Formats: sequence, C-alpha cells, structure tokens
Amino acid sequence: MVLRVYTIIFFLLVFYGCKDDFEKNYDWHKIKVTATAYNSLKNQTDSNPHITAYGDSLKPGMQYIAVSNDLIKKGLKHNTPVKINGLDGIYYVKDRMHGRWKNRIDIYMGIDVKAAKTWGRKKISIHYGLPKDNP
Repeated sequence: MVLRVYTIIFFLLVFYGCKDDFEKNYDWHKIKVTATAYNSLKNQTDSNPHITAYGDSLKPGMQYIAVSNDLIKKGLKHNTPVKINGLDGIYYVKDRMHGRWKNRIDIYMGIDVKAAKTWGRKKISIHYGLPKDNP
C-alpha cells in the first residue's frame, strides 16, 4: 500500500514537473481571435480529410488547430503550442486555413460534428508559445 502511494506521488511530481518545464521553455503571447471548429470529413476539407496542409495525420482526440495565414506571420507556425481559453490542455498548430480567413483559428474536433456545431464561432483569447532563446 505504501509503495503504491509513493508510486502515485512520484508520477504526479514527474507529470506536473514536466508540464512546468515545458511551459517555462516558451514566451507566451496573448491574442484575441475568432475560433471555429472543424472535423476530418470530406465535405469540410478536401478529398483526403485525415492529412493536414503540413502533412500531419489527423485522428480523433488529437488537440490540433488550423490557423489563418496572418497568424502564421505573427508566429503561430507549424507545431506552435497554443492554450485556448475555455478548453483544457495544449493544442498544436498542425494545419493552415484558406487565405480568405483573417485572425482566425479552427479547432480540430475529430469526427464529432455535434461538438463542432456546439462550439460554433466565438471570439476568444489564446496564448501561443514561442521558444525562448537558449544562451
């Protein structure tokens, strides 16, 4: 029993320690955007809905977003970590949106069309991490 408690405490310390270390490696920037949601379905993307514009594979449950081209120019490049107000965890930039969109992110919601529709379109704040310069 005591060994089990120590094991649990060890894993919690490692998990939370890694999270803090991860977040400390980035300078976090706040920006307001319009956020919508999308699914990996042919009628919402293209003929290969499970591959992003960067060539990454999409699978339900992954915390990925697509960003408009103007946000890429601000630093939200491929694999940039993003915290989205109202959602848990860290999302990663894995896809690009059509050039007509400005100041916009699209949150990947797998094949759950109901969740995407429930999300709708919102103006929210996000925080995105840019790697700190290492001396």
